[in-house]
Amino acid sequence: MMAPSSRRHQDAVTAKEVRELDRVVIRFAGDSGDGMQLTGDRFTAEAATFGNDLSTLPNFPAEIRAPAGTLPGVSSFQLHFADHDILTPGDAPDVLVAMNPAALKANLADVPHGAILIIDSGEFTARALKKIGYATSPLDDGSLTAYQVHAVDLTGMTMKALEPFGLTRKEASRSKNMFALGLLSWMYGRPVDGTVRFLENKFATRANIRDANVTALKAGWNYGETTEDFAVSYEVRPAPMPAGRYRNITGNIALSYGLIAAARQSNLPLFLGSYPITPASDVLHEISKHKRFGVRTFQAEDEIAAIGAALGASFGGSLGITTTSGPGVALKSETIGLAVALELPLVIVDIQRGGPSTGLPTKTEQSDLLQVMFGRNGESPVPVVAAASPADCFDAAVEAVRIAVTYRTPVFLLSDGYLANGSEPWPIPDLGTLPHIDPDFATEPNHRGDDPEAAEFWPYLRDPQTLARPWATPGTAGLEHRIGGLEKADGSGAISYDPTNHDYMVRTRQAKIDNIAGVADLEVDDPTGQARLLVLGWGSTYGPIGAAIRRARRAGHHVAQAHLRHLNPFPANTGEVLRRYDRVLLPEMNLGQLALLLRARYLVDVVSYNQVRGLPFKAEELAEVIMKEVDQL
Repeated sequence: MMAPSSRRHQDAVTAKEVRELDRVVIRFAGDSGDGMQLTGDRFTAEAATFGNDLSTLPNFPAEIRAPAGTLPGVSSFQLHFADHDILTPGDAPDVLVAMNPAALKANLADVPHGAILIIDSGEFTARALKKIGYATSPLDDGSLTAYQVHAVDLTGMTMKALEPFGLTRKEASRSKNMFALGLLSWMYGRPVDGTVRFLENKFATRANIRDANVTALKAGWNYGETTEDFAVSYEVRPAPMPAGRYRNITGNIALSYGLIAAARQSNLPLFLGSYPITPASDVLHEISKHKRFGVRTFQAEDEIAAIGAALGASFGGSLGITTTSGPGVALKSETIGLAVALELPLVIVDIQRGGPSTGLPTKTEQSDLLQVMFGRNGESPVPVVAAASPADCFDAAVEAVRIAVTYRTPVFLLSDGYLANGSEPWPIPDLGTLPHIDPDFATEPNHRGDDPEAAEFWPYLRDPQTLARPWATPGTAGLEHRIGGLEKADGSGAISYDPTNHDYMVRTRQAKIDNIAGVADLEVDDPTGQARLLVLGWGSTYGPIGAAIRRARRAGHHVAQAHLRHLNPFPANTGEVLRRYDRVLLPEMNLGQLALLLRARYLVDVVSYNQVRGLPFKAEELAEVIMKEVDQL
């Protein structure tokens, strides 16, 4: 923990020291049944209410239910909260709360010496230790002397506190996460009123469980207040933020709200066709809650049916959306090609995860850029928009819908597991600042042939500005037309095998994507103007790169930063920006997919820095790479 200042005062009741910190990183870790995600969510909510800036990193096991107490079953939640603007969930925890031996063993390598370990000693039985390969208990063998260890019988004290409720041992032990939450809330001065209300609502029909969890929460708080084991508590003041109304939001929820808002801005009913897949399923769950906004959700039997239904909804005059992850994109590719040929609006949300095949379902990776760019037969260009942070998922979703509706094209919206499950404060936008998106439906025939009295509807006549074809909803009198995947004749839309026409249509579809308007120039952050190194990123690397650059600049290095939102088409000034600097460093959570595209397009020798560990970059690691690159110039 960083402690730029220390403030001591004596509380009349507890007589305990209170130290002021500027930031703290806490990681809750336990078995996947220990409620670590809920514990982290509640601490996050209280930190957000208090006014701290924050960033989170939930880390789920891939197994649906691994055997209890095993390393594959460990679930964790890391939270970084501060009195200033932060960009990442932190490189390493200042505090690790380990609910069992497996949680300690799985996470100890990430914990720096001197950090605080709060360990549930009640779970360190001989059987639990043997299950994960501990020959002796680390609580007794001296292996933890480099840390500030607090061995607390969280399980035993929870059971004792809940004796009056007549719960079974299994039911009572489930509340130990609330005991831990109460203890950590006391340590860092977080209020618990919001969590009490949450528990009262969550278990409103189960009074015993409700009261047991509230009791465990308060018992944890009271233990911290009264025990001599914790002689110090800590204070992290609220962070100064621009005035406005904020809420804590995850990337998947922000993305869901963005899609709903964009549908309202275009006055289109939203139709989501989806097949559940980690880590995209939460978008389906969230959007299905908002039927009052005219949305319809359809959980299909497979990925192919999901996108087929979404594309059919677009043909019918709705905003068609489909959500998936990498394996699902592969299955949807044929229908995405059909959408390219039909030239209908469609948004494909790809929450990327580790691959190939089933890969790492619960881990993050920038795995799909080349797939979304080229993973279809023929010349089938599709715009690609990538979100940079959990809150930015809202704006990226609005932008994806704007492009899809305006240009009559499928659009890929890229997020990943890190953004999807991570959270941060989000200033709720004024709806008046959102763009109006006009679907501009065709309402009358648009072509007259040799007979001036016989007006016709030609579905492939194009807007001269956007090159978009008219969107005619079924049932509009006089606008009957044929659709399908066979090549269309320019204008009339009749089936055509003419080579010249095919060449023209292919080039026209490409030109439509290349000339999308509203793609802002690539902005460069180069405060001194003396930088010779540009660090470029896309997607969720925004936070780690930004934090690393702050460290490099504090060390006296001149470094420029730019971040791409539009990956197809690239901003018009991308080539000029890349050539402006002596060297371009591009960190990616893949083996260099964007670097490959940039080298091919702009003939610039982009320097890749890559990792595919299923985890986001650490700021300290990137800072070292950045400073090494600067020193070599």
